[in-house]
Amino acid sequence: MKVFVAGGAGYIGSVTTELLLDAGHDVVVFDNLERGHRAAIDQRAAFVHGDLRDAQSIMSAVRSARPDAIMHFAAYALVGESVAHPDRYFRNNVVGGLNLLDAAAAADVGKIVFSSTCAVYGEPDSIPIAETARTEPVNPYGESKLAFEKMLAWYQRLRGIKAVALRYFNAAGADPEAEIGELHFPETHLIPLVLYSAQGLKEEVKIFGTDYPTRDGTCIRDYIHVMDLADAHIKALQYLMDHERSDSFNLGSGSGYSVREVIESVKRVTRMELRVVEAERREGDPPVLISNSQKALEVLGWKPRYGDIETIIETAWKWYQKALPLQNPFSTSNKPNENDRKFNDRVNQR
Repeated sequence: MKVFVAGGAGYIGSVTTELLLDAGHDVVVFDNLERGHRAAIDQRAAFVHGDLRDAQSIMSAVRSARPDAIMHFAAYALVGESVAHPDRYFRNNVVGGLNLLDAAAAADVGKIVFSSTCAVYGEPDSIPIAETARTEPVNPYGESKLAFEKMLAWYQRLRGIKAVALRYFNAAGADPEAEIGELHFPETHLIPLVLYSAQGLKEEVKIFGTDYPTRDGTCIRDYIHVMDLADAHIKALQYLMDHERSDSFNLGSGSGYSVREVIESVKRVTRMELRVVEAERREGDPPVLISNSQKALEVLGWKPRYGDIETIIETAWKWYQKALPLQNPFSTSNKPNENDRKFNDRVNQR
């Protein structure tokens, strides 16, 4: 198949692109490189520089590629940023998503795999969370992803586009060969931040909120390895080929780890002592998010291979030791293109 990967220069998109190519598919990556990295795109893939918010740009790219299917990773994905800048999230994730759907319909592309999120559930009534749980997001990020899921349902009904929405939990880790890993500017995810501290790039690790109704007062999250997420996208694509019907699936390990537990795991893996600072809660953070992924197991035949937190952290640590830029990624003087050059120098080219 020919697969059009929107956001294929990003963390999960680039890993999935590599697996698609390894499986024998032709891949066209579409990315504006605002938050992705040109060096992360496998050299076997074609690359189109463009922006989902530019309707003509995405329309032209999809028509030119004439793909059999689309994978959509090109959304903003930071909870805190979405609270501070809701307009930015609705413009990129909703308006940009609409442009992508219109391009798919115009080019007669009938299959989409969407990188969604557990944030569509908000604060769930019960744990673990199943796909049947109510969807009531508590931040603009989750709301923007849910809005696109609803648009997908309407485009299925009115345009015949079939879609799989993969609602995954906290992506983490790197590929075992340490060729692709998580490198965001800015970075707000817990595991990278703690590992940056272990490498001396941050002076301290902040815990945002210590009074949640959890076993140690800090938020609990379900962490899922990026390779397992990429594998689920391949299986979702095959599901669309075999069944020609839409569906949604949770992707998680089914295990939850608190912020304090993640920090202690990083200490064990890196053998580093860390300075930990307690801070106020962040707006939009639910206390506990743990996945029930039984449906993905039964329907897609998907099962995480990298299930425990220390394995996830070990792969991320190996990646950061190899590929982190020499300049502190938290420096206010950093610009994405400057970091891309460092990234390009430090990562093995494929």
